[in-house]
Amino acid sequence: MAEVSQLQVETALKEIIDPYLEQDLVSAKAIKAIKIDGPRVSIDVMLGYPANGIKDALAARLRDKVMSISGVQDATVTVGFKIVTHGVQKGVKPIPGVKNIIAVASGKGGVGKSTTAVNLALALSADGAQVGILDADIYGPSQPRMLGADAKPESKDGRTMEPVMSYHLQSMSIGYLIDEETPMIWRGPMVTQALEQLLRDTSWKDLDYLIVDLPPGTGDIQLTLAQKVPVTGAVIVTTPQDIALLDARKGLKMFEKVEIPVIGIIENMSTHICSKCGHEEHIFGAGGGLRMAEQYDVDFLGALPLDLRIREDTDGGRPTVVADPDGRVAEIYREIGRRVGARLSLMKKDFTGSFPNIVIQNT
Repeated sequence: MAEVSQLQVETALKEIIDPYLEQDLVSAKAIKAIKIDGPRVSIDVMLGYPANGIKDALAARLRDKVMSISGVQDATVTVGFKIVTHGVQKGVKPIPGVKNIIAVASGKGGVGKSTTAVNLALALSADGAQVGILDADIYGPSQPRMLGADAKPESKDGRTMEPVMSYHLQSMSIGYLIDEETPMIWRGPMVTQALEQLLRDTSWKDLDYLIVDLPPGTGDIQLTLAQKVPVTGAVIVTTPQDIALLDARKGLKMFEKVEIPVIGIIENMSTHICSKCGHEEHIFGAGGGLRMAEQYDVDFLGALPLDLRIREDTDGGRPTVVADPDGRVAEIYREIGRRVGARLSLMKKDFTGSFPNIVIQNT
């Protein structure tokens, strides 16, 4: 019987394309070890994005492929994941306890950005990541209502606030600190200072991702985020409607100007399916998000339907990913979450923490 070679195994593995990385795992440097002991092969795979929901199926696909190699009688495939810190804007201080910050933005209001942000955070968490969400909308905070949380943040040291926990998410919002019906009548400088304090004075605990739910537009808060917050990448939420796409383009160009990479575009309210007869209709137009992604050469992360349940779930404080975890909408959010994590994993890594500080002393 012919010896099984490493090259044979690698060649076989290259035939399987990871749908989220959109490349094979050998090229993505996700194959960490191939051990060959006669007719037995064992493979260790380490993905760079949270993958609890798919790792068993992926391991089975890889095992079947390796078993098809002539001479292989037994194959063991182990799939895990490890999320690392990625590069951010130059000269911006890191946030203790946070590996990666993902800004969720839209050019205009009313496109379901906050709903998308909280479900994206919950989707990443459901796949095994440690996730937090920062509600950066000082004038109209909505995350406390969406997360069904109304606790006042505690402080253990008198200087920093403990994040409020809900559905395994660490969260912080101005909405936890003021009455829900109290209007924030603040000028721009006070708003940006409040955002910085919420971000830096919260004691985040070992987060793989911090999702920042931005207010709509391209104003003070977005500029503060670009200049002072270490953002790994941005996600743009739009609807297929031309007016929404016009404003979404402004948001995308703003991130380009401040050199924050755009991970991709999510199209919300993509299609409406009648709950009575099942008729599907593109009431806001069709394919606008995909065309925009192609125009600006960014990834199209997915499309979500206009669904009454999504609105009811978030208004009720149980977003769809936790309210109906096995449903179709939750699966779409999970798919989008994996694409976000996978695309981010391919970005440049931040090695600053790997190097010791060099101190020069006079002796």
